[in-house]
Amino acid sequence: MLRILISIIAAIVLTACAEKNQQPTKIVSADQLATVLVAQPEDIKARYAFRNPQQTIEFFGIEPGMTVVEALPGGGWYSKILVPYLGEKGTLIGVDYAQAMWPKFGFFSDQQIEEKKTWVNTWTEKANSWHDQDGATVKAFVFGSMPDEFTGTADAVLFIRALHNLNRFENDGGFLTTALSNTYQVLKPGGIVGIVQHSAPSELPDKWADGSKGYLKETFLIAKMKEAGFELVDSSDINANPKDQPTDQDIVWRLPPSLATSRDNPELKAQMQAIGESNRMTLKFRKPK
Repeated sequence: MLRILISIIAAIVLTACAEKNQQPTKIVSADQLATVLVAQPEDIKARYAFRNPQQTIEFFGIEPGMTVVEALPGGGWYSKILVPYLGEKGTLIGVDYAQAMWPKFGFFSDQQIEEKKTWVNTWTEKANSWHDQDGATVKAFVFGSMPDEFTGTADAVLFIRALHNLNRFENDGGFLTTALSNTYQVLKPGGIVGIVQHSAPSELPDKWADGSKGYLKETFLIAKMKEAGFELVDSSDINANPKDQPTDQDIVWRLPPSLATSRDNPELKAQMQAIGESNRMTLKFRKPK
């Protein structure tokens, strides 16, 4: 009887210790992320109200020490947050569009397209300047040319407003299919795909919502992700903006920060700024274990 009682007490103590060990980790991570966000420059913080980085990163379950892939990191709005947050034990892998995709936009110069050939090196060098010695290791590759060394290494892949152009040119190169295939390959079993994407109203034509206007339909994107082998884990309205009500005559770049249709029209610009950034779906998927 005494031996049974001791076993029960030991089990209770071990359970309590496990719970105690788990909770502080989450608190420390949240505090660390908050510290990183506070330290960002004002031009990045100006977008927090629309991009909700703390809630978004926490929703996707991103923790210090992880290996995270960020699709189309561009100028580094999210990268500049992720590199210090992931910390010296973490890794951030940037991924750019395939070289063959850039000429299809029709507005990049020959020089800009040529410079994309060295993007892996130039972006990595630039990203390494966004942190001190405590920041994450930075690496990079291009969709369609993923080195074998990256296979099965990532804890998470993030597509932050990066999927519409991949689908826009899907019928002229299979760029979305290739990107999702690389995503599946780079993830560990059980790895997460976090998506934040301009969300098209369901009643608008599918042709309009093909990505060329910046928007995709949530039902379409969920179906594509499932076709690629991923499981839908959760969705959130963290980045929803009900003020964004586009018609089939609109493009997402009419809104901040681009304001592409109102640069010379102060009245229209004020209307677009009153709407704010786009209405965005936030979806969390998992690669099966």
